[in-house]
Order: sequence, then structure tokens, then C-alpha cells
Amino acid sequence: MDASAYGQLSPSVPVWLNKGDNAWQMIAATLVATQSMPGLVILYASIVKKKWAVNSAFMALYAFAAVLICWVLLGYRMAFGDELLPFWGKGAPALGQDFLTSRARIPESTHTHEDGTKETVEPWYPMATLVYFQFTFAAITLILLAGSVLGRMNIKAWMAFVPLWLIFSYTVGAFSLWGGGFLYQWGAIDFSGGYVIHLSSGIAGLTAAYWVGPRLKSDRERFPPNNVLLMLAGAGLLWMGWSGFNGGAPYAANIDASIAILNTNVCAATSLLVWTSLDVIYFGKPSVIGAVQGMMTGLVCITPGAGLVQSWAAIVMGILSGSIPWVSMMVLHKKSALLQKVDDTLGVFHTHAVAGLLGGLLTGLLAEPELCALVLPEKTRGAFYGGNGGVQFLKQMAAASFVISWNIVSTTLILLFIRLFIPLRMPEEELQIGDDAVHGEEAYALWGDGEKYDPTKHGRVTSLFGEEKSVSRNVNDAVGVTINL
Repeated sequence: MDASAYGQLSPSVPVWLNKGDNAWQMIAATLVATQSMPGLVILYASIVKKKWAVNSAFMALYAFAAVLICWVLLGYRMAFGDELLPFWGKGAPALGQDFLTSRARIPESTHTHEDGTKETVEPWYPMATLVYFQFTFAAITLILLAGSVLGRMNIKAWMAFVPLWLIFSYTVGAFSLWGGGFLYQWGAIDFSGGYVIHLSSGIAGLTAAYWVGPRLKSDRERFPPNNVLLMLAGAGLLWMGWSGFNGGAPYAANIDASIAILNTNVCAATSLLVWTSLDVIYFGKPSVIGAVQGMMTGLVCITPGAGLVQSWAAIVMGILSGSIPWVSMMVLHKKSALLQKVDDTLGVFHTHAVAGLLGGLLTGLLAEPELCALVLPEKTRGAFYGGNGGVQFLKQMAAASFVISWNIVSTTLILLFIRLFIPLRMPEEELQIGDDAVHGEEAYALWGDGEKYDPTKHGRVTSLFGEEKSVSRNVNDAVGVTINL
């Protein structure tokens, strides 16, 4: 019996299976999933006003679960299956045993090399691994989009929006750029989702915020995080998970995955430091929220070129991603009538659309030819390296234009359709009260924003330890507690 590590010792180890690649891809998928669950769940729950903590966390939780079911029922093969249209795949379930245990393959990714040979993307692991890995990207896109409409979108409208947007918007971008669609065949670059995920979520989020409408005036004027330290924990999970986000993009545990992970962290650190420095220069003090935003823009900006640029270029991208989105958020936003009118709760347009577009264009400038040859189907280089690099930059601009246009149109049509049956915005009473009105639950057992205290409903309570407590009012109308031992 062959006792080697890659020997076919059982039916579960076919000759085409690379155990190292499979293990890394599943780890990468789990890292990306952790960015959403619990990363963004924690981040959203803590970065919003206290009265919206439960609602914000639930929007992320629901999206994660709903996307997975829609993905295996229809979405995966619309994004990575056989071609239906140049920008869309044929929808079909990804649940069959034969399909999931076969070798992973993206059928429409077939491309012809200069010597005339043809090649199709076929990673050395089963289709089940690829289906789950790509699901985690689809899920986080919807959750990022949610950041634009926190604090007022009708939860029932959100529950309808998630599957519709996944099917009619996300799968189009994914197939066009990753699944072998027209942008992939044309040579547009999106290493790990700068366009498919971040530009899409930022543009769709801004569009959704326009149609849903703004938060209450009181919420827009004062929307402090309810737990800054917990927000940092969520942000930390997001940053660490990005090693799987970009490191898994080559579909193998190879040297390009290593380059991608290093560049990801270098760019994020640089961007955080630049954003924080600008906060200190212009506002006199460093902001923790600003540091998180700078971290985010760095991670987003490097994503479309993480494994394709040199590490010095990652620093350049970090400097630009820590400054250009800062200017768009702190300066241009205040001068733009449109951006002032549209209530993008967490500034997803700036941190994802602006940073994602910036990263895609910089990739068109800084993509290094030898690194591109490691993973891309045809010879490619950025404009900085001469040759056909100028054409590549134009391709990046054209691809961005398609993604922006499709997301504006599809998101608008989806929301207008949902509005026929479900109001997009919560009723005024729910907006005033928050989580307690929407879910009947609250994040903290404290009285505060939007809560109404009725003493007739809180006469006597029992603690976790069984002591009976009576609630009384003192002379200052503050609530007091007497424990009867």
C-alpha cells in the first residue's frame, strides 16, 4: 500500500486531491466567514447607537444565513457555472453528491495561451470547498451593504432584499469578473473582490440608503458607538480574517498566497497610520473610529491587487487609501448636496466604494508582470511597467463603470419592487424606540435612548439569584431598588 501523504489510501482521497491546498482553502473560507460571523456582527452591534445594537447585529446574522441557503440552491452556479449570458451564469442547485465531490472547476474560465493551448481553472480540491469559499464572499458583501442602511430599514424589507440582491446583482459581478464572464475574458483584474465585493457593496449601499430614506434627525445628529472596545474586537476579527480573504484568492497554498497576505497587512497598517495622522493634524486628536476606518480602507484598497503588486507598492496603496477616502469622507462629503442628503449610516460608500475603486485603478497602474504571471490567465502588467499596461488601466476603468452602473440599476429596481409590498423604512414609533419595538429585545439592561419607562409594569422583579426586589421611586423620580432578603 502506498503510504505517501498523497497516496490514494481511501476513496475519500482521489488522485487529484492536494491535501495542503484543500486544507488551506477551507481555513481561508473559515477566516472569511469569521469576518462576518462574529466579526461584523460584533462591529455593527457596538459601533451604532445603543438602541440599534440588536437590530444591526441581527441584519448581519440574517444575511449570513439567508445567503448560504440561496447560494447552494441557485446562486453559486449563477456566479461560477455554465454561461447563460456574457455576464450571468445558469442558475442550478449546488447540492448533489456527485457535483460536490468532483474536482473543483470553473467551466467558463477556459482561456487560450499564446502558444494555442487552452486552460481551465481547476483547483486541486473538491467542488464543495470552492462552493463554501465563494459563499463567504457573497455573504460578507450583503453584510457590508447593510452598513449603509442601519438604524431605519424595515427588517422585513431587508429579509426580502437579501436573496433578491444576491441573485440579481451579486452573481452578475461575480460571474463577469471571476466566473469566466466577459470582463474576465477581456482581461479586467479583480484579484479578490475590490470590484465584486467592495465597489458593489458601497455603490449598492448608497443607492439603498437613498431609497430607504434617512434616520431620524436625532439619530443623524448624535449616533455614538455604544461600546468602543467591543467595536475594536470586531474590527480585529475583520483585519485578521482578511488573510483568508486575499490569501485564499489564488485557490492554492502557493507563493502568491504568501505575497497576498503580506501585502494585505502592510497596506492596512499603512492606511491606518495615515488616517490617524490626518485626524491628529486636522482635529488635534486621534480617533479610534477613524483608525478603524483607515484600517478598513487599506484592506479594501489592496484587495483587487493583493497578490499582483510588490510590497513597496502596497505601502503606496496604503498611503493613498488612508488619505483619499479620508478626504472624500471628511471634506467632499460635507460639500456634496447628494452625499449630505443620502444617509449612509457607516459611510460604506467612502470606506468600500471609494477605496475599492481606488484599489482597482491602482492595480491597473502597479500590477507587476511576474506576479501577474503566477495567477492570471494572460500576460498582464500595470501601466507603471510599460508595454500594454496603459490598456490594462483602461480596462480597470471600464470594469468599474460596469459594476457601478449595474449595482445602481439593479439595487433600485429591487427596492422599488419590494416597496410595492413592504415599506422600506420603519414606522416612526419604531424609529423612536429602536430594538425594543422592532425585536422585543434590547442589547443592555439599561434605561436610555428611545426607551419608555412604565412603573406599573415593573412593580416587583426577581433576580438571577432568586431574591425578590421591589421597584420604587425616590424624590428625584429616579428608579431605586429595595432587596427583601
